[in-house]
Amino acid sequence: MTAELLVIGAGLAGTEAAWQIASAGLSVRLVEMRPVRRSPAHHSAEFAELVCSNSFGALSADRAAGLLQEELRRLGSVVIRTADIHAVPAGGALAVDRGQYSAALTAMLEAHPLVSVERCEQLQLPEANQIAVLATGPLTSDALAADLRQFTGREDCHFFDAASPIVAGESIDLSRAFRASRYDKGDADYINCPMDREQFLAFREALLQAEQAELKDFDQASASFFEGCLPIEELARRGEDTMRYGPLKPIGLWDPRWGDVNDRDVRRANRAYAVVQLRQEDKGGRLWNLVGFQTNLKWGEQARVLRLIPGLENAEFVRFGVMHRNTFLESPQLLDATLQFRRRPTLLAAGQITGTEGYAAAVAGGWLAGTNAARLAMGQTPISLPPTTMAGALTHFIATAGCGESRSGKGRFQPMPPNFGLLPELAEPIRDKRRRYGAYRDRSLQDLEPFTLASCADTALQVA
Repeated sequence: MTAELLVIGAGLAGTEAAWQIASAGLSVRLVEMRPVRRSPAHHSAEFAELVCSNSFGALSADRAAGLLQEELRRLGSVVIRTADIHAVPAGGALAVDRGQYSAALTAMLEAHPLVSVERCEQLQLPEANQIAVLATGPLTSDALAADLRQFTGREDCHFFDAASPIVAGESIDLSRAFRASRYDKGDADYINCPMDREQFLAFREALLQAEQAELKDFDQASASFFEGCLPIEELARRGEDTMRYGPLKPIGLWDPRWGDVNDRDVRRANRAYAVVQLRQEDKGGRLWNLVGFQTNLKWGEQARVLRLIPGLENAEFVRFGVMHRNTFLESPQLLDATLQFRRRPTLLAAGQITGTEGYAAAVAGGWLAGTNAARLAMGQTPISLPPTTMAGALTHFIATAGCGESRSGKGRFQPMPPNFGLLPELAEPIRDKRRRYGAYRDRSLQDLEPFTLASCADTALQVA
């Protein structure tokens, strides 16, 4: 085995993997192709750049995303710890100042004495005697993707993903919009743009008629989207009320200027038909992203259509939304729950390329792959996390979801975000959802405890 370990890709998963390897006292070479070669979605050369949103999802540990974040804190994740440091107000979610966050992680990795950073494109997989973590993400370069397909003997799976636009805060008209968090949870961390029925229907019609950007390998009639991150124009196509039951739902949002929310008649007369929310992007509150507004519209069309939203008539767009093709592996055919390739145990995969979805899920894969790469180098047995934990449930799912199919056996393997449906049932069923999710949380954190106390000790770990 070569002495220096290799991590390919410095996204969320690669950043976490490299840090865990170095923290184990081993040398690691971190290869990142940016800025030598750009991707269709990234905007900088910093590590762990957040492409689609600045939010890691719900913060509370009795929510699936929040539970995964808490597990990672207890496992010693540098990526989540840094997210906590650079958090911006976002109600009940963990959102970060993207620029400060990525810059901080980049500086930490570049300054680590055991991490050497190489800015170049990795054209092929390493030799079998090299312990390596493949964390190139869904935007793996063409050359490496071709070599990966040859190695696996399988065509890659893919779907189309999109990012939301960002507007300048000073261009938002707060005489029409208002600040509030849904159901007043936390501080008034969101800017809300209310619509009446006539405004909403006009906005939806504009979305339906707007011209889309052309994409390579993209056919609207047969396009495959990730259901958890649908373009806003796709939501509009799915029905008149689809957006109102999704990102534009008005429930739990009230402008005090409308009157007393506790007065039923006032509430009935003034309730918004739909509400567009904007979430703070930076700590200074100068940048705001449109929540749930992933889009593939042409940039000129985005400006025209989104300025129909009350409060955004004069919006200045700092960044327009973009769409890109995301590639992932048929992991159930290729990977074990340790994230090792079955054909080559010295090669591990982590992040969205494995078929997990969401920022925290990518970090979890990076933690496990980096930990196991270090263990291999030290002659120790790789680990898998308990399936009763959210991190363990995700990795067990992608390793055992069936013969290239979903758990239900219908259709091909598709990306999976953190969710309580992945966890084994409780010993005693609990009907109340809040209590049930709390029980999942308590069981998970209890089962994770041996890993957090001695994550490098053979005797304390569940082996794969």
